[in-house]
Amino acid sequence: MGVAQAANSAKVRSYKSPTKDDKKKIPVVAEVGPSAVAALVMLGLVFGGCCSNVYALESIINFEPGSGTLVTFVQFTFVAATGYVSQFDYKRPPFFLTPTNVPLTRWAINIVLFFAINVLNNHAFSYDISVPVHIILRSGGSITTMLAGYIYGKRYTRMQIISVTLLSIGVVQAAWSDAANKTTSNESSKPAFSTGLVILFVAQVLSAIMGLYTEATYRMYGPQWRENLFYSHLLSLPLFLPFAPSMIRTFRSLSDSQPMVLSRRFGIQIPGQLGNVAANILTQYACIRGVNLLAAASSALTVTIVLNIRKLVSLLLSIWLFGNSLAMGTVIGALLVFGGGALYTLDSTNSAAKPSTKDLETKKSI
Repeated sequence: MGVAQAANSAKVRSYKSPTKDDKKKIPVVAEVGPSAVAALVMLGLVFGGCCSNVYALESIINFEPGSGTLVTFVQFTFVAATGYVSQFDYKRPPFFLTPTNVPLTRWAINIVLFFAINVLNNHAFSYDISVPVHIILRSGGSITTMLAGYIYGKRYTRMQIISVTLLSIGVVQAAWSDAANKTTSNESSKPAFSTGLVILFVAQVLSAIMGLYTEATYRMYGPQWRENLFYSHLLSLPLFLPFAPSMIRTFRSLSDSQPMVLSRRFGIQIPGQLGNVAANILTQYACIRGVNLLAAASSALTVTIVLNIRKLVSLLLSIWLFGNSLAMGTVIGALLVFGGGALYTLDSTNSAAKPSTKDLETKKSI
């Protein structure tokens, strides 16, 4: 984690407004990406933090399905508090914040989108969506990312289009199979499950828009990921006020859970589910930092694919640790989803390794 912070801090500190010559270099730098060490640390934060986060989250959801909003609020509060350290400036009372590199008006759109996406994704657990199915459906994010990118003016290779087509088929197959399985086992669960699917779909659309918007912001102002991390969480906190009554009820429910012994010698113990909330906060923090580092060095679609692979690992952990079972149709859908992600990764690697015709012509002219 310290290596990643040092590498990224050096990159941010050395960032200057691009000159005419620099503008020609930016696409090449974007293709080459970060150093190998920084990349490994980024992936370590993403896979280690996000995957271990699944265990704590599923433990909480199994105990209290409606706890998603409270978990999101606690996560936002923790990240905002820790992020304040990087933005602190004792010379600027009364809030002691360093001047922003990105206008707050531009962050405002990012904040609303970020808040809505996190609340919707966690709220979906209240509608009969299991953690494994939640992981599979959210892995279809590259579909909406590509569609939004195409509208935005971006173009993709044939292999990327094929991989996203496989992702689309896989998501539909997984959702349809799980819905049919739930209908057979419990007819009354169908409306709730359908509502959960709609919630996740809306969250995916918003996530695609936010990814492209963040990518454009970094391109204009440099990779200001620390600033994004801090303000997106801090300024989202007032938006939780309408949910205060339900969060209080959820907190009381979690407080009544079986105690977790922290020290037998001193007799220290806390409610077990509140301990899981604390574990969820710490692992989510590591996950968010990794994703922000990755977003500052990669395109929105590349970030989506990396997160899809991470979700495959999380899915396997969920099945292994909690004994979750999936219908055969859902398993086939999951294979298509993650297979599509693998195809995109291979295509991206080949594209980065091969210089374009334009690059070769530039080298010849030099």
